[in-house]
Amino acid sequence: MTQAMRAHHGRDESSYPPMLPDAVIFAHSTEEVAAAVKLCSAHDVPVIAYGSGTSLEGHVLALHGGVTIDLSQMHQMVAVHSEDLTATVQAGVTRKQLNEEIRDTGLFFPIDPGANASLGGMAATRASGTNAVRYGTMRENVLALTVVTADGRIIKTGTRAKKSSAGYDLTRLFVGSEGTLGIITEVTVKLYPLPEAISAAVCSFPGTGEAVSAVIQTIQMGIPVARVEFLDENGVKAINAYDKMALPEKPLLLFEFHGTPASVAEQAQLVQAITAEHGASDFEWASHPEDRSRLWAARHNAYFALLQMRPDSRAISTDCCVPISRLAECILATKADCEAQGLVYAIIGHVGDGNFHVQMLVDPDDPADIARAEKVNSDMVTRAIGMDGTCTGEHGVGMHKMAFLVEEHGEGAIDTMRALKHALDPKNIMNPGKIVRW
Repeated sequence: MTQAMRAHHGRDESSYPPMLPDAVIFAHSTEEVAAAVKLCSAHDVPVIAYGSGTSLEGHVLALHGGVTIDLSQMHQMVAVHSEDLTATVQAGVTRKQLNEEIRDTGLFFPIDPGANASLGGMAATRASGTNAVRYGTMRENVLALTVVTADGRIIKTGTRAKKSSAGYDLTRLFVGSEGTLGIITEVTVKLYPLPEAISAAVCSFPGTGEAVSAVIQTIQMGIPVARVEFLDENGVKAINAYDKMALPEKPLLLFEFHGTPASVAEQAQLVQAITAEHGASDFEWASHPEDRSRLWAARHNAYFALLQMRPDSRAISTDCCVPISRLAECILATKADCEAQGLVYAIIGHVGDGNFHVQMLVDPDDPADIARAEKVNSDMVTRAIGMDGTCTGEHGVGMHKMAFLVEEHGEGAIDTMRALKHALDPKNIMNPGKIVRW
């Protein structure tokens, strides 16, 4: 096992310094994962599941050493049941691979967190992304799982049936558990018919408040937009420089509409009228696939684009989610905090469901710089929880958000989570040091 291999598996996209495992195992089947976990359990060795390494809150760091089980070579399509709109895949299959494999069926898998994440990792972190406002998150789109438990047993949760009242909902227990209760090795997900028509539009606003207020009105009117993304002026500047675009460097909304040609046209007209009421300008259509692809590629590249705005920096990327009626207030207050701390930052959001992200660039060797960013994060989360929101809408808890769980859920709920952890992982070998303290 080379040092480089251990180092690759000892970091993710978070700002934490590397924390290396003692060994890395590349699994190819559920049975291989089970055999490895049994061996680790017999010797009380920590086990960390690893997919594509795109997590943002320190999920895959080997806090206590141990063995990382890399699932990326478990990339087989187990079954596609197009007539039932379901697919079962191994955990290492990525969302892009799945959509490529089912392209000829006229179906697609809509959950799009931006990165080409693995389906197992997306289930483990309860991921969502740009399409969540229309299609929901992984929580709503996972039907069944195959899981290796902490003692090396293989269990199945759920079926391909659309609903069930049979016993505890173990599927929902493992979705979002971040590898702390077991290792997901197969995932059964819902598929959707490819829309007959797709159209996208981009428009700029005089300020952040006007842009977010336009989104709030759109959602409250029940217009079924498929995606609605927000970028503040800093995010727009970054993608202009990175992707050689010429968007107005003002707060921006990017919409996408799915449906029949008639329904798409109706949705778009309604949204255009709403945005005009809130001062939108430069409303531009992107009906051609290549134009839409360029816009969404730029949006997905925003994380990397902002990194170029401060060379040699690391990003502290955080998120929260609030009821839609409080979204503008929360974003504006967070933006003011970033300005007050003198940070290089951008605010980007899947604002249709009240979720936004703050990316702050810091000097990794300057504790004071990191402290300023963490102060913004702490204040943002406290504000969101005070609005009856959550400390994370889609990043997950990992290491970074653990301190906020008591504030959000209360001691009783955390004790219940801890009891589940103790029951399912009595030796505390499954990704220890994440979500709840032992």
